[in-house]
Amino acid sequence: MTTVVEPAVEQTVTPPTRFSVNLRQSGIYIAFAAIVVFFAILTDGSLLEPQNISNIVIQNSYILILAIGMILIIIAGHIDLSAGSVVAATGAFAAVLMVKSHMPWPLAIVVTLLAGAAIGAWQGFWVAYFGIPAFIVTLAGMLIFRALTMTTLGNQGIGPFAEDVRTLSNGFIPGFLDNVGLGPLGGADLFTLLVGIAAVAGIAAVQWRARRGRIGYGQQVDSMLVFVAKLAGASLVLMFVIVQLARFKNLPWVLVLLAVLVLAYTLISQRTVFGRHIYAVGGNLQAASLSGVKVKQVTFWIFVNMGILSAIAGIIFAGRLNLAGPTAGQNFELDAIAASFIGGAAVQGGVGKVVGAITGGLIMAVINNGMSLNGEPPERVMLVKGIVLLAAVAFDVWAKRRAGRSSRG
Repeated sequence: MTTVVEPAVEQTVTPPTRFSVNLRQSGIYIAFAAIVVFFAILTDGSLLEPQNISNIVIQNSYILILAIGMILIIIAGHIDLSAGSVVAATGAFAAVLMVKSHMPWPLAIVVTLLAGAAIGAWQGFWVAYFGIPAFIVTLAGMLIFRALTMTTLGNQGIGPFAEDVRTLSNGFIPGFLDNVGLGPLGGADLFTLLVGIAAVAGIAAVQWRARRGRIGYGQQVDSMLVFVAKLAGASLVLMFVIVQLARFKNLPWVLVLLAVLVLAYTLISQRTVFGRHIYAVGGNLQAASLSGVKVKQVTFWIFVNMGILSAIAGIIFAGRLNLAGPTAGQNFELDAIAASFIGGAAVQGGVGKVVGAITGGLIMAVINNGMSLNGEPPERVMLVKGIVLLAAVAFDVWAKRRAGRSSRG
């Protein structure tokens, strides 16, 4: 009996490309940098002042929190039009518990988060198990939960909140170490600077490990020069923000919360089975079903998650104003949706990243803040934001068509 030995197949590894930049992946960050530079020049540097950077973070924290949940829903091929009304409803619910019922604030926050999860489960049921399109379900939810907010509050505001809740929304972490001199920049809290350095080191380690993993699987990567340039640019931006915040009043608590959420949801979306299932559902629903993905469960839980994040945003927003009002959260869902699409989410689903949604939200925040500092009227701010949103989606469509023509060629 003759044994036939097949020749070994040599594994080829795609070499790193030279000076290549994937505009579809990196374009949002280049655009963000350009917008920041533009408004920094337009406002004579006021945009980048320590207090103003702190204000941008605090004033837009709840939109960024909503954007984290919204990007997952959009990746799965759905939409949520009720987020702003859920923010108002959960804020009102928290106010009733803390102010009227005198419930201890930690317990009230837990109960409010459970209420947000219940709202998300309600909407997720109709979308996932009853088959009603998310657009219709959440449009109805926008009306229902706004009505519940007005009923709960009796068309009047409820406040004030406990000092700890206000601190979470508007406060800053204390300085744990002495201030250090930064020459012409003045002094800054050493602990905050060490946190920034640790964050930069962590990002560098994660990116280096990801690069080595892609090379090991034969995937195309940037050249070392481009990789180092991108990493250095991101590190400089992060350290600049950290230094400016340390020069003002230190890191806002909402920034710490936001950083934890971004890290957690990035890991969930990129490193877990559930995260891969979200992309699979949005990328090709039929293929996902045939592959054994439990589509209904995935859809249900992303709406539950959206309800919880809306409740967090509701508590933060009410605590910042020190008042739960019937008009709270108006148009918040539109800002979160815009942040997701500007940040690279695809209209058809299946594409998007949490970091991209945060970047999209920051672009909107910088446009708002920069034009306000320059004394522009609100209608002009809305005009520019609309143009930016349209341009971002148009760029995504153009990039897809170009990629399709290249693959066919």
